[in-house]
Amino acid sequence: MTDEGSDTTESRCGCKLGRVSERYDLTDLHDTLISYWTGDADEQRSTRELATYVNQRVLETALTNADIPPREGAVKNTYRLLTSDDVTSGTRVQTRNELQRDGVPVEQVESDFVSHQTVYNHLTKCLDTAIGTPSDEEQLERSTEKLGALQNRTAVVTSDTVERLERKEILEIGAFNVNVSVTVTCEDCYQEYTIRELLDQRSCNC
Repeated sequence: MTDEGSDTTESRCGCKLGRVSERYDLTDLHDTLISYWTGDADEQRSTRELATYVNQRVLETALTNADIPPREGAVKNTYRLLTSDDVTSGTRVQTRNELQRDGVPVEQVESDFVSHQTVYNHLTKCLDTAIGTPSDEEQLERSTEKLGALQNRTAVVTSDTVERLERKEILEIGAFNVNVSVTVTCEDCYQEYTIRELLDQRSCNC
């Protein structure tokens, strides 16, 4: 007798996350996402954190399928090298080449990575899941992550530019570091804060 319950959400869902979960046989993924997002698990996670979770599981499965047993911490580190804004383009290319040589279909894997918006749409539309309005702390955390990513990206682009000009002998410089700092000045009290200080403090000294 056929069990109608075996018609999983993966096979009914036509969105990208549904197709990816089916392609990589992530049969428990949907229940896990709901549990993490709604806070039924030990720790509630944002959709951005859930996108990272999904993508790392995709990468882990791809490594396993290529007969590369993932060592402890290797999946997270490889994912960081492939996606993080603070990784130089040269390091990212080297990581892709090494995976390709080991039989990992890197282009397919990267195209299967999902965004936090895809996760949100899947949770709310495909899985009919909802949570309350994000708390102040959650909104601050997301803002801090977003601004931090922008600063890291600016630093990487600057570093790549300097290295390229140095290779072409247009610029001369020794070993260098790039630091990006964003400050906010209150026009009432003229107090200046880094953006992280302001978000942590949540007010100026007026």
